[in-house]
Amino acid sequence: MNILSIILIGIGLSIDSLAASVTMGACSVDIRRREVFKVASCMAFFQGALPCLGWIVGFAFKEQVQACDHWIAFLLLAVIGGKLFYDGLTHDGEDGCKETLFTNSILGLVGVAVATSIDAMILGVGFALIEINIGLTMFIIALTTFMFSSAGVYLGKRLGNQMNGSIEMFGGVVLVGLGVKILITHLYFVG
Repeated sequence: MNILSIILIGIGLSIDSLAASVTMGACSVDIRRREVFKVASCMAFFQGALPCLGWIVGFAFKEQVQACDHWIAFLLLAVIGGKLFYDGLTHDGEDGCKETLFTNSILGLVGVAVATSIDAMILGVGFALIEINIGLTMFIIALTTFMFSSAGVYLGKRLGNQMNGSIEMFGGVVLVGLGVKILITHLYFVG
């Protein structure tokens, strides 16, 4: 597999992380470079590491992982997105959603990062079937995701300032939508 193909795979895998990062940025009123780095690093780590995990698993557990990966991603994103939507409904009128599970909870951030990286793990299982430099592939996927996620947080911050309290509900819908997309893709278009 050539470098251009790996870059295109990295871009494709980064789209879900970009969408989730926009939501995180929009729900973080006082976001600083440190938080942007935290979000982008977490997203990049899981997006880059899970293909390696899939590559290691290879054929041994392919059917078991493929049987439930989409449900796990859907449930994680639905719960986190549902919580965010609920927070938007019960918003007390403060400017923006200052206290979110993304900025205050590493568990919330990791949950979103893992959920948006499930496809990368399954792709890693496919990498076991072809000749590929897994280290270089992981690096390119992680770097691409880091760049997309960083840009997404800043874009979300800009959108969040314009939308104020309604951004929580919008963000919840985006995350649940990502979960539904992953579920539908795996149920009807994969394997």
